[in-house]
Amino acid sequence: MDLITHVLVTYLVTLGVVGFQPQYLAAGALAGGLPDADALLYPLGRRFEIFQHRGITHSFLGVTIIAIAGALIAPLLLPGSFLLYFAVMEMGGLLHIGLDAFTNFSVPPLLPFSRQRICYDADRAVNFFTLVVSVVSMYVLLGVERNQVAIQGEWASIAVLGVFFGAYFAIRVATRAWLGRAKSRFGPFDHIVPTENPFTWFLYGERRAGDRVSLHFARYRTGRGISGPYALTVDPAAATRAGPIASEQEAIDRSYAHRHARGRFFEDTYLFARAEPTPPGGWQITWYSIEFVNFGRSASVQVLFPPDGGAPEVHRGFRRVRMPWADRPPAT
Repeated sequence: MDLITHVLVTYLVTLGVVGFQPQYLAAGALAGGLPDADALLYPLGRRFEIFQHRGITHSFLGVTIIAIAGALIAPLLLPGSFLLYFAVMEMGGLLHIGLDAFTNFSVPPLLPFSRQRICYDADRAVNFFTLVVSVVSMYVLLGVERNQVAIQGEWASIAVLGVFFGAYFAIRVATRAWLGRAKSRFGPFDHIVPTENPFTWFLYGERRAGDRVSLHFARYRTGRGISGPYALTVDPAAATRAGPIASEQEAIDRSYAHRHARGRFFEDTYLFARAEPTPPGGWQITWYSIEFVNFGRSASVQVLFPPDGGAPEVHRGFRRVRMPWADRPPAT
């Protein structure tokens, strides 16, 4: 969940709890974003895992320490009750943990007592759709309407935002829960993969049979059902082969070992491959992330095999992608 959306959602919830009391609204909204200040702990995080992003500041203990410190400092800046400052800042921190756990990136709420992480995987960690809504909303509320329109106008805007986010999260939760119960009906799927669109999801599964790995995936669109399933099989041992590549399947097999391209990001995503011949006899295999797709481009690893069978070139980046359902029949 992006920082702006964290702050905006916490602001709306705090407003609903304490009403229009500016000092508490500011404290609650600030607390909704403060756990992400762990990015400033990067030097420590390189040595101590507990200080990495989504580490101790995303735990119950971490947000409580932040809330206590904030409740002690805030009355020195703006008059108010220690207990109320603590309550709204604790609520803001807990909302931050909950919103992050709602996405595809997990959080460890019981650190340092337990490393157990939770993840509902119902939204993207950074969703450009909600980010744009949040940025525009903050500009309207604080830049356009603040002290410029009647209070009724501001309350109307806040009500619209509340309905929007309430509906958005409700759709996400309901669809995620339904797919969790129904996924086995559509194929051998293990994972439910959200996209930025709350009405479009992916199902993904990986199975090993003998010396081959079979990848299965499908697209679910609300009201339109399933596209797929599609299957891709690979032989992980093919990476040791040498010489020119003779077929599309061999190109995919030999590229499989390179799909993570030395990047931890690609170890945490779900991939499918396309192989295309390149003149005069080489092959280009692109492993696309099925979930990190924005504006028609996907996070990808591209493996280029030269015609003479030499060592491949491996590149990472965002590339335009044609999803397999656009030009291939479903796998049987």
